[in-house]
Amino acid sequence: MTVLEVLQSTTGYFKKREIESPRLNAEHLLAHALGRKRIELYLEFERALTESELAPLRDLVRRRAQGEPLQHLLGTVEFCGHSFLCDKRALIPRPETEELVEFLISEFTKRKTASRILDVGSGSGVIALSLAAALTEAKVHGIDISQDALALARENAARLGLAERVQFSRSDLLTSVTDGCDLMVANLPYVPTTDRASLSREVLRDPELAVFGGTIGDEMIRELITTAPARLSLGGMLALEIGIGQAEGLTAFLAEKNYHEISQRQDFGGVTRFLFARYG
Repeated sequence: MTVLEVLQSTTGYFKKREIESPRLNAEHLLAHALGRKRIELYLEFERALTESELAPLRDLVRRRAQGEPLQHLLGTVEFCGHSFLCDKRALIPRPETEELVEFLISEFTKRKTASRILDVGSGSGVIALSLAAALTEAKVHGIDISQDALALARENAARLGLAERVQFSRSDLLTSVTDGCDLMVANLPYVPTTDRASLSREVLRDPELAVFGGTIGDEMIRELITTAPARLSLGGMLALEIGIGQAEGLTAFLAEKNYHEISQRQDFGGVTRFLFARYG
């Protein structure tokens, strides 16, 4: 079979198994199996593939059809212009989180502030490391309750040459944090446990600890809102990624807890996904 024929047959196979973006998945997996960049496939459509080239692809296609996330199969994910290691130890980074990071980079580059940044629930470290790479004078600290996630974050720090600048440590929210910060950013679990049945097979491959926020979904976010003032500098910013339908309740809760300059921001899908507030 030629490269084009393999792509066409794999795309059809993925369609039957209701894989989202079947052609894109097929291209990524074939490029990965061949050790090529995806764009290079377009220059080789007529090339016949050998059995030794097809064998690893078959295993990848089977696993993808069974719901294993594409990012886990590839082993990496692109985020804010950097390549991060990605596996089952931490949540797969979402495009919405890129929007949050890019907004913060834009804001704090202009203000030339945020010399101390705390990333709460750091996971694979994409937020902390992307901010550190862009805000080169900032002191960045990432925390997570999962030792597995922290190990992955440290691997990513080493991969990006940021191991000396970004500290990762274990903490259940802020319980082990002693230093203050100018920017506290958090993409905490916000999916209600009652939504489990409606989640995709791929999302259910993420660690439960990183997905489910409680019966309502925003319990951990509310706890952070309550405890954050003790670690925020005067006028420091709290930046949150939240779930669908949680914006109004959390905005009111921020006001109740005496935050000011509270604002909401939508993601590219039109969902109110981010909250920003200052304290003191």
